[in-house]
Amino acid sequence: MKFSANSVWVNKDEYDVAVIGAGHAGCEAALAAARLGVKTIMFTVSVDSVALMPCNPNIGGSSKGHLVRELDALGGEMGKVIDRTFIQSKMLNKSKGPAVHSLRAQADKARYSRRMRQVLESQENLEIKQSEVVNILTEEGKVTGVQLLSGGVFRCRAVILCTGTYLRARCIYGEVSNQTGPNGLQAANHLTECLKELGIRMYRFKTGTPARIDKNSVDFSKMEEQFGDERVTPFSFTTNPEDVQIDQVSCWLTYTNQTTHEIIRNNISRSPLFSGMIEGTGPRYCPSIEDKVVKFADKDRHQVFIEPEGLETNEMYIGGMSSSLPEDVQYAMYRTVPGLENVKIVRNAYAIEYDCIDARQLKPSLEFRDIEGLFSGGQFNGSSGYEEAAAQGLIAGINAARKLQGKEAVVLDRSEAYIGVLIDDLVTKESHEPYRMMTSRAEYRLLLRQDNADQRLTRIGYEVGLVSKERYERLLRKEELIRSEADRLRRTNVGTTEKVQKLLESLQSTPLVSGASLAELIRRPELSYRILEEIDEKRPELPEDLREEVIDQVDISIKYEGYINRQMKQVEQFKKLENKKIPDDIDYDMVKSLRIEAVQKLKEYRPVSIGQASRISGVSPADISVLLVYLAM
Repeated sequence: MKFSANSVWVNKDEYDVAVIGAGHAGCEAALAAARLGVKTIMFTVSVDSVALMPCNPNIGGSSKGHLVRELDALGGEMGKVIDRTFIQSKMLNKSKGPAVHSLRAQADKARYSRRMRQVLESQENLEIKQSEVVNILTEEGKVTGVQLLSGGVFRCRAVILCTGTYLRARCIYGEVSNQTGPNGLQAANHLTECLKELGIRMYRFKTGTPARIDKNSVDFSKMEEQFGDERVTPFSFTTNPEDVQIDQVSCWLTYTNQTTHEIIRNNISRSPLFSGMIEGTGPRYCPSIEDKVVKFADKDRHQVFIEPEGLETNEMYIGGMSSSLPEDVQYAMYRTVPGLENVKIVRNAYAIEYDCIDARQLKPSLEFRDIEGLFSGGQFNGSSGYEEAAAQGLIAGINAARKLQGKEAVVLDRSEAYIGVLIDDLVTKESHEPYRMMTSRAEYRLLLRQDNADQRLTRIGYEVGLVSKERYERLLRKEELIRSEADRLRRTNVGTTEKVQKLLESLQSTPLVSGASLAELIRRPELSYRILEEIDEKRPELPEDLREEVIDQVDISIKYEGYINRQMKQVEQFKKLENKKIPDDIDYDMVKSLRIEAVQKLKEYRPVSIGQASRISGVSPADISVLLVYLAM
């Protein structure tokens, strides 16, 4: 049965949107809705959990950095906040092509949370209330409000579920099992039953986190120091690059060894993960240390990163060694790692189980198909990671507001953004483990680079209303400079002068036997726009505020021109299927020659386009051909 309070009272204020949860998804959802002019209230079990980072102390990383920059281009907040609160920053994969370059920043976790809370508290149209939501109120399949543990009823026209890992959360290590959310904060124990009564299918997932240790007990002389970039790249396109050139803190690298692994193997029966005490399914791509030792028995060692949690704390994070082993085993295994021989644990490692949904019940707009006005975002949708959560929260917030305003939903497709790939995967593919974004999931990743997120998505942010006119006009100016400069380089030829040949020789680049354009030279792997500046006698003076961005984009657009053009042709074919919409009222039983499995899956998912239908497991290319013929009749 739904939770029922002893006394029910109705709050006199009415709201447009209620956001349940104040993690990374909830923050972006609430800000987006409020900034689009709808009256919004955000509920959280603890205001101390606003934008909490209960696991790794960083934002970004491989593919995740793409999500943050896309979120920023659309008008989200995460990129701005991490630019103000990071303590180390690194562009990953710089030795590889630009498609996989990803920004990653170590955060001061406490400062990040405080800064995001300040943004929320100062936002017009937004209220924050500490209270547990226990019921979603509906009438005739439409959301009408929420009920709190206190009995209070708050009327609203849309609800966004962003409960993260708090719903019926249970933290476990060894034989210790606590019914709490992350970091010992209160769990939300009553909402699941209501959701089940509304017909929502639920999963039980698991994730975990390593121990936090006392910096004073670490011997860093036995570890490899890891530095940030000399020149820091900001996450937000609105951040002045000079503002992020700060003194950075170091991280440290060490390794497990055979002694570590032996201790784990000898105690594997005491791990809740292997004893059966843990019911939920964990993330395949972020395994616990006991998982690694069992599944990769041939490995002699595993990387361990020691990362500071902030400037005003001695707590450090042991990246790569999440665990749910008992406390005594944690001490024993951590102390076999070089540099951690005398380590003191501040917070034990633990696994956490929580309730989440089967996201296939959602439309691409992140609204539930069968409950009007109910949206969902973040880890509650079966994903993992702060960045994936924030991206979903932003889209859910935008679409909740637009629905109430009678506007069409914003849906990014797989050729437009990593966010589009993320949401499309969640709503069309069956997943029995927490979903993690990876570059390999994006078919058009050469087009979806982190460096061009503003060119891909700022227009949409501006049209939606989350990006200012000033910012949009700056983008247009930047794009025109990129176009004109690239055209100039294609038209500008250099001859076989001594100056040119000497430069090429110094870089071990093949000498010219006849004239060549500057663009042709830039296509050589060892050459670039900046290197060729000394022989480019007619280069224009680029605006100081756009110079670096323009040069980077000109370099990439010329160097990878052939590959980019090829991928754009692939996108054209993809768009043809995406643009073939399927009517909402289609009766699949009337479509002759569709296989029974395809009919069942199409009825269940209700795809909005042929493109989406083609990605549903159980729908074959032959079924798609049948559908195309039927829709053409």
